[in-house]
Amino acid sequence: MKRLLDPDSLRALARGCAVLGAGGGGDPYLGLLQALQATEDFGPVPLVDLDELPGDSLIMPCGAIGAPTVSVEKIENGDEGGRLREHLEDLTGRRVAALMAAEIGGANGLLPITWAAQMGLPVADADGMGRAFPEVPQVTMHLAGISPSPAVMTDERGNLVIFQTVSGHWMERLERAAAVEFGGSASSTEFSMTAEQARGATVRDSVSLAIRIGEAVSRAQESPVDSLIAELGAFRLITGKVLDVERRTTSGFARGSVVVEGLGVDTGRLIRLELQNENLVALERGHVLASVPDLITVLDSETAGAIATERIAYGQRVTVIAFGCDPVWRTEEGIVVAGPRAFGYEFDYLPVEELAGATA
Repeated sequence: MKRLLDPDSLRALARGCAVLGAGGGGDPYLGLLQALQATEDFGPVPLVDLDELPGDSLIMPCGAIGAPTVSVEKIENGDEGGRLREHLEDLTGRRVAALMAAEIGGANGLLPITWAAQMGLPVADADGMGRAFPEVPQVTMHLAGISPSPAVMTDERGNLVIFQTVSGHWMERLERAAAVEFGGSASSTEFSMTAEQARGATVRDSVSLAIRIGEAVSRAQESPVDSLIAELGAFRLITGKVLDVERRTTSGFARGSVVVEGLGVDTGRLIRLELQNENLVALERGHVLASVPDLITVLDSETAGAIATERIAYGQRVTVIAFGCDPVWRTEEGIVVAGPRAFGYEFDYLPVEELAGATA
């Protein structure tokens, strides 16, 4: 066991998950409240390395699916995880040994801890993205050839759907449609696998990374933003204020754009962020500063708290940063699945260090 996820580590984890969410993954504040309550009620959750688990152990990736704008008001009732586990075990004929975040970003990095506390299970120090992405097949398990089926989805009312699809893209289409019918968001598990498979098909140590990021912010002696940039090796794209927000919830996603007007040394500059749950692209006068699969995160300029896309608002004083994704997303297959063209943009991916290095 690496550590017990006690209240202090959960608060650091929430800060780190917000940063790694790149604007998406759901509101980490709500996720933190749920995790704190669950661990108070049932005890702290063990964080385990995948190497500590027997190779044939069943790992259950899990989290919320849908539009984060909806999840702010449509909150889980708490028993979704147990329902997912019960039906996954019925479908596979095996016992779940550990939960894992499907994505470490946002509230989805915390939700498995809430459920694991209730179940008395550990959480694996890994996830399927190393950040947050909006679509089901945009996970490292898909890149590794692991089937998304069987998948289970449920909502706070107790409705439940089981999916068996021919591909990750069909899983996305069908689960997204179900999430819309459930009211815009739901809870799900897909890409279940053994610990042996997970060792080569996930982003390892991502929970620990999120905790380190959160601790770097809380330890900052002077500028929390500078401390965070140093911890991540990130690039500062602009410091300014939010000038305009266009945001809509459609087809199970939050879509739109945000314009940031530069202040201080950035006076006269305008950067537009385009989003689909997460911040996908940062543009300045048509020039790409950063894009998926690299991470673009909007920070409060004073506290370095990451601002989710559903929380960003006119007038906020912000600093926009960008930093490199996990290397798996920079492979040829990773770029096909989660690069700019996967989201309909007509340009090729270039690493943020090449695009934004001059603005650091």
